[in-house]
Amino acid sequence: MLDQVVFYFFAALAVASAILVVTRRNAVQSAIFLVTALLATAGIFLNLNAEFLFIVQVILYAGGIMVLFVFVIMLVNLDVALHQVQFNRQWLVALIISAVLAAQVAAAIAVSRGSLYTMPPASAESLEPNTERVAFYLFHTYMLPFEIASILLLVAMIGAVVMAKKRV
Repeated sequence: MLDQVVFYFFAALAVASAILVVTRRNAVQSAIFLVTALLATAGIFLNLNAEFLFIVQVILYAGGIMVLFVFVIMLVNLDVALHQVQFNRQWLVALIISAVLAAQVAAAIAVSRGSLYTMPPASAESLEPNTERVAFYLFHTYMLPFEIASILLLVAMIGAVVMAKKRV
């Protein structure tokens, strides 16, 4: 019972934060709500006993990607963007596409209502530790691609710092 309450809490928090990310006009507020949505998603992963995905979500997305977003927000001149008049002419197209998507989701739920079969959950003792398996494959089988990707990311980060550096 508590698992369901925690799941629905994080799910509602993630959906509400995602809606606020899109609807806020201030980029800093939008970034804060994006962090909230990412942390709520991490909470759902933790509730589902996916510890590795929880840690990746917190460290990589909520930590690293959001720091990158904050730097971009700081580097972009937001005062000019706030004073420009923005025209939103696609609200009718967005409304039609949203209605079509909602109809498709409702149809999928209606069709699968009678034939949806879910297996009973496995006990926590019988499950393999997924974090250890991911670490084994990452640092044993896929060691070379992992190191190449880390070097490429390091080069990209150094290039971004050099390009963002202001000339004195």
